[in-house]
Amino acid sequence: MHIFAWVLLFMLPRLLKPSYEDPKPSPDHDAWQFFSVIYFLALIGFFYLNALVYIPSFVYKKRYLEYAASILTVLLALYSLRYAFEMVFTEAHKVDVKPAFLFTFFTAFFILSTSTAFQMIRDRLREERLTSEKVNENLQTELSLLRSQVSPHFMFNVLNNMVALARKKSDALEPSLIKLSSLMRYMIYETDEQQVELAKEIDYLQSYIDLQQQRFGKNVTISSKLNAPETGYQIEPMLLIPFVENAFKHGTGMIQDALIAINLEVQDNVLYFTVRNKYMDLPQEIKDKTSGIGLVNVSRRLNLLYNQQYKLDIRKQDGWFSVLLQLNLH
Repeated sequence: MHIFAWVLLFMLPRLLKPSYEDPKPSPDHDAWQFFSVIYFLALIGFFYLNALVYIPSFVYKKRYLEYAASILTVLLALYSLRYAFEMVFTEAHKVDVKPAFLFTFFTAFFILSTSTAFQMIRDRLREERLTSEKVNENLQTELSLLRSQVSPHFMFNVLNNMVALARKKSDALEPSLIKLSSLMRYMIYETDEQQVELAKEIDYLQSYIDLQQQRFGKNVTISSKLNAPETGYQIEPMLLIPFVENAFKHGTGMIQDALIAINLEVQDNVLYFTVRNKYMDLPQEIKDKTSGIGLVNVSRRLNLLYNQQYKLDIRKQDGWFSVLLQLNLH
């Protein structure tokens, strides 16, 4: 692109030369042709000298006086080149000062302007690209951090389930450990991907619900309808589990007739995920330190990953805590 631009600029005066001019060349024609090539090469050198050396070394470092002195030095050198040529190679052996000065000034000013604009736009684009890469890197780091915060929170709950089953010496401990093993396999090997199949995420949710059902037995009524769609939709891994964790965390215990309802379906490429549980307001001082970590993280991840492609409605009303998530799977 640079070569094409320079060739076009060099040929432009010749392409625009009027056809009615006297075809008979002047005595100094060959000398002026030679000078035009040398002068043009000097302007090319000035272009890249200003762009690659002067602007980074002087302008960006606010050394404006040194920059001005350097530009004046180049102008003087270009004028001296024109002066030396006319004194040595032309028949008149003299210089018409005003035309020579104006020619040198305007050509140098044109090159200086385009060179400065070129370098500043180039640096701006590079800076924007680096900023974009930095933002993307920070985004990936933040998502990894948020995901790692969800996983320990979930593990604490599941391990508590295992402890309860071990204390009861329940026969359900072995199948529960098998389910936990499958969950661990999903968390370790699948969640490194940016997205996973929605069906795998649903299987993960179902295994977690089964583990909780084994833990609470008849103490909690669990209604779950997770309808996996036939189409292979993709979703961010570990995105839905915090809502289910929160329901079991705050919808069990001292709550009378505890009930948790979980529904998932996909219609017209939109995921509808609803989690409802009865809750009891507890004094702030007896809440544990992990209260709310999951919902805060999942809200942050939704903002980072899906922006305007989701709706999240969280309500507390008439003794019920409800979450409705609508997620555009496109």
